[in-house]
Amino acid sequence: MIPELGHLALIIALIVAIIQGVFPLVGVLTHNGRLMALARPTAVAQFAALAFSYACLMHGFLNNDFSVRYVAEHSNSLLPTFYKVAAVWGGHEGSMLLWVLILSTWTVAVAIFSRRLPKEMLTTVLAVMGLISIGFLAFLLFASSPFERLLPAVAEGRDLNPLLQDPGMAFHPPMLYMGYVGFSVAFAFSIAALISGRLDAAWARWSRPWTTVAWVFLTLGIALGSWWAYYELGWGGWWFWDPVENASFLPWLIGTALIHSLAVTEKRGCFKNWTVMLAIMAFSLSLLGTFLVRSGVLTSVHAFATDPKRGIFVLAFLAIVVGSSLLLFAWRAPKVGLGGAFQMLSRESLLLVNNVLLTVACGAVLIGTLYPLFLDALDLGKISVGPPYFESIFVPLMAPMILIMGIAPFARWKAASASDFPQLLWLCMALALVAALAVPLLMGGWTFLAALGVFLGVWAILASLLVLRARGVSRLGSMSLAQWGMVVAHVGVGVFILGVTFVKAYESTSDVKMSAGESTTVAGYTFTFQSINEIKGPNYIAARARIEVSRNGQFDRLMEPEKRVYNVQRMPMTEAAIDTGLFRDLYVALGEPIDQKTWVVRVQHKPLVDWIWWGCLLMAIGGGLAAADRRYRIAARARAGGSAYSSAQA
Repeated sequence: MIPELGHLALIIALIVAIIQGVFPLVGVLTHNGRLMALARPTAVAQFAALAFSYACLMHGFLNNDFSVRYVAEHSNSLLPTFYKVAAVWGGHEGSMLLWVLILSTWTVAVAIFSRRLPKEMLTTVLAVMGLISIGFLAFLLFASSPFERLLPAVAEGRDLNPLLQDPGMAFHPPMLYMGYVGFSVAFAFSIAALISGRLDAAWARWSRPWTTVAWVFLTLGIALGSWWAYYELGWGGWWFWDPVENASFLPWLIGTALIHSLAVTEKRGCFKNWTVMLAIMAFSLSLLGTFLVRSGVLTSVHAFATDPKRGIFVLAFLAIVVGSSLLLFAWRAPKVGLGGAFQMLSRESLLLVNNVLLTVACGAVLIGTLYPLFLDALDLGKISVGPPYFESIFVPLMAPMILIMGIAPFARWKAASASDFPQLLWLCMALALVAALAVPLLMGGWTFLAALGVFLGVWAILASLLVLRARGVSRLGSMSLAQWGMVVAHVGVGVFILGVTFVKAYESTSDVKMSAGESTTVAGYTFTFQSINEIKGPNYIAARARIEVSRNGQFDRLMEPEKRVYNVQRMPMTEAAIDTGLFRDLYVALGEPIDQKTWVVRVQHKPLVDWIWWGCLLMAIGGGLAAADRRYRIAARARAGGSAYSSAQA
């Protein structure tokens, strides 16, 4: 009966979501306090029902209940317990349940940590999030139930996709969903502000920490997915501009613009319409990513193979959300003031230019992602838009953005002049130019793109650290967490750029046939194939090679890549051996066997590749520091009581 109880909990959650989405909103519009009071308890009740439903599904996996179709399709009795837990979100239905559970988690978090918001604003935000939940819960119950019975029950499950039997993929989806779904909070705040007609600095201050936290989770989720692709897929790449990769990158770009736009709206009252539109776009692109992954229109290692009819449901929901929010925006936007004036050279203008560049970059990636799908849908042929297109469009847009990123923190609000920028800033630019000229030559090959990458990376790091120098050592302790967060995140951008530049310009790769005793040399390292042995894992059999690495005739290390075949699905999987260092990775992966003694082996030397993920981590840490800034806690205490709302407007 446990699966039936889980299904019943979903039905209860849908009923509660309808109450949460409709009655409190009616209460706001009619100024009925009793109806508004329903928002918080229904948010908690919906979370409790969904948590219970999720626990029921997890119980099925942990107890090998193969009478449940979803469990039978994505688990196996030999699957390790850790991966049984991860298998709950390893397919379409379970991942959608996780999505809705995370949405309810965000809703409860807003209900708990925003209790001091004006009652009308908090009620409207929770009601909007309840309306979003209705759509996804209806999708689960009517098109994607994870509790469907399989009668008669099978004796054994089909096993979890071997690609997902990895720690990276166990943590990647929850992180990504926390970011995706987190933008629903920014969306809800924006819709609430539009309904109330009060788009001001107070609204931006309430929304900003939630938006930043969602951006942090999305950053970590994308980084984890990239890291997983690097070590699991066996080809040594970290980003391929895959349509599903792009589906997560699009809301990240708009989310980055949004958190900067919110900063201007909070500080100066500018960019109100721009900020609202970015919030709508960020969540809409999250829904678009859901459609691309679950509609069956894409073939990708990241996509769920599902019935296209389900994609139509998500597409219809996307159309309703985007259409209704844009109609509300069109109604309210003309009534919103422009906010404070600013000059052509000011911090506002520089942030505006960067936001425009981020939005244009998002549009370019969106076109490259969707254009092949439109051609295919209209029977106009099949084309593939790959890395050359994206890189040729993306780099020219991002280069000026990174330049402005280093300058903007030194510009004054309202109006700036050349005298505002410290002399050391131009020294930083000069040092970055010297590095761009010298470092590629030292690496053995100067190219324009390598020089540009070194210049931008060094410039971003030095200009960001100069913010600390400009404050003075004695005043560093007085810097707010938001200021520290900006510095750390911008340094992370520079570290990321250097990692991308070096690995793309200077990596070395050798694909060779090797048998016992044979060697190949890459980037000064000699790799000698010693032997290959068969080993048995909990639910797979693997061929494990022993490859000795030496440098200058001296033994350096032993690397042991594997080629696994999983018992149930018989799918071969590559487990690369990676030796990680601060300035390089050695990457060895087994290809296909030529005969019983000879294998194809891929050997790679990747300079600074790990800086890509260290840079992402620094960006996420910077975002976390900014979200924890003390002024948001002070503002929350200052807003106690309903009367604070009108004073905030003043």
